[in-house]
Amino acid sequence: MGNSAQERDTTPYEGKFWVYEQAIHAAFYGIYEVAKASVEVYRLVEGRYSLLPANDRGRYPIPPLSIKLGIWQGRYKNVELPWLRWWDGEGNLLLTGEERADRAERENARLRERLRALGVDPDAIE
Repeated sequence: MGNSAQERDTTPYEGKFWVYEQAIHAAFYGIYEVAKASVEVYRLVEGRYSLLPANDRGRYPIPPLSIKLGIWQGRYKNVELPWLRWWDGEGNLLLTGEERADRAERENARLRERLRALGVDPDAIE
């Protein structure tokens, strides 16, 4: 997502906003401004984008996918920033593939240690 002026450009046949609204017809259009740590989400309604209101947590529901989009402040890839992230319908942060792999690796190490504590060699299990 680039410069916010480009993102909102409604110039016919040229502006990014216009192209998405009139030519691509994407059901949802998001503008993430890194410098401001903000996001706006628009929904296509009768051929025009309408700005969606954020919920009480500052997240934007995407009903067809049962998810929400918003800003999460935290550390990802060893960088502390406000990140654009997804949450499920219950408000749980959806993990990236890398985060899921890290979690699975930690759980695997924990289970291997439990087996060793019980006198079982995890490497001997097929």
